[in-house]
Amino acid sequence: MPWIPDPMTSALGWLLAPLAFDFMRRAVLASVLVGAVCAVIGAFVVLKGLAFIGDALAHASFAGVAVALIARGNVYLGGALAAVFAALAIAFIGQRARVRADTAIGIVFVAMLAFGVLVMSRLRNYSASVFEFLFGNVLAVSADDLVLIVLGGALVVGTIVLLYKEFLFVTFDPVMAAGAGIPVAVYDTLLLVLLALTTTVAMRALGIILVAAMLVTPAATAFLYTRRLHHLMLLAVAIAVGCSILGLYLSFYGNFASGASIVLVSVLVFLGSLAVAPRLRGRAAVAALGRH
Repeated sequence: MPWIPDPMTSALGWLLAPLAFDFMRRAVLASVLVGAVCAVIGAFVVLKGLAFIGDALAHASFAGVAVALIARGNVYLGGALAAVFAALAIAFIGQRARVRADTAIGIVFVAMLAFGVLVMSRLRNYSASVFEFLFGNVLAVSADDLVLIVLGGALVVGTIVLLYKEFLFVTFDPVMAAGAGIPVAVYDTLLLVLLALTTTVAMRALGIILVAAMLVTPAATAFLYTRRLHHLMLLAVAIAVGCSILGLYLSFYGNFASGASIVLVSVLVFLGSLAVAPRLRGRAAVAALGRH
């Protein structure tokens, strides 16, 4: 049954009541961190059209999780190594074989996923663990999981901040960037590696299947309002954090799956923005003309 507080309590009571539980405090923190990291890297996913590759890397990590389970190793390390390997393989095939990016992604995606299923077919009594990694369970995030999320998220965001100008140049004008001496292929590969690390960071909270949605949806919503990269990132982070908290509270009071709740809230915000954003941009354009 859903947990419902005393109806006589105030709105503040409804807000604070879940935070009385340790697991809920950890879940809120994990959701905020994961949402922010996904939003930052998601800005590049949307601008460069990498939604498919985000989904592919998330599913590729399943192979590493399966190997780690059968070897009784660290599943997050296994997932990260598999996702990074997949990212490098996609970059290698795309650059050496000179095939379309979606072709390289498709080859690596199905190979890694098939290998993961093959390994899992040899496992017994791991159905609960596999279910959590596929669909996520942010309410079960531990202190060690939080440390992993913080370290992985700091690595991803820190790299983007450090190389922001180069990523900006490569994203919007790769031809000019190459002419200016920037190794575009290196930065494209690095972006794929960061994307792979992000899928691992988000895996515990959202699950492999839902990671791609949070990589795309908040950034896509922000893209409806702004085209400037730094504005898009900041707005996407705000949207992702807000949707993560709202979805988490919805799952708590409604007894729904946490990862799915977060993703569906973000999708609803995107659909609402489809109606609101064009009007806001139109008013902004009219106001700008009025000033001139």
